Amino acid sequence: MNNEKETKPDALSTAWSPGDLTSKARIRNAALGLFARHGEDGTSMRAIAAAADVTVGLVAHHYGTKDGLREAVDSLVVNLFADTLKSTPMTGSPRQTASLRDAAVAEMLQANPTIVDYLRRSLLTGTGQPGDVLSRLVTLTAEQTRALRGSGLASTDRSVTEQTVTTIVRQFGRLFLQPLVNRIVDELGEPGESHPELTVGIKG
Repeated sequence: MNNEKETKPDALSTAWSPGDLTSKARIRNAALGLFARHGEDGTSMRAIAAAADVTVGLVAHHYGTKDGLREAVDSLVVNLFADTLKSTPMTGSPRQTASLRDAAVAEMLQANPTIVDYLRRSLLTGTGQPGDVLSRLVTLTAEQTRALRGSGLASTDRSVTEQTVTTIVRQFGRLFLQPLVNRIVDELGEPGESHPELTVGIKG
């Protein structure tokens, strides 16, 4: 039975890709939701087909294997990051530009918690192979950094590598550490105490 709450990828279908409701897109979106919840190894092609309300044969027709599905999901995530950054105004000082871009990424992730869950699982438990979602996001960030440096909107006092690391940690630090903060408060906090919102930054 199709579980719409589990497999619908949050704001993606309506906010990011309106009309992206073909069977191929439904399969990819179902894979995103199931991979985020259970991991790639814990998700069968049959489960993806059931969640997308299609046959297993159609899943294989569009994507071949789970590796093909993972690549499609990774492309979805990376393209969403790229579109989010592309829509952010490139004005002001380097610090202001970085702040606007970080805020845009944070807003996008808040609107798409399934992607947050997918990234947590992929980056913390994945195999770390070249070409995986982290590798592709690092490449995107480095390309964006070079473009900002060329436009005078990022400092050239540090290397592209250092700036890429700084950006990734700023944008992803809260994504990984907020659950830890929440657990500490749940175990040690007073009754009714709220979870503090974590802010991650790097000097310079």
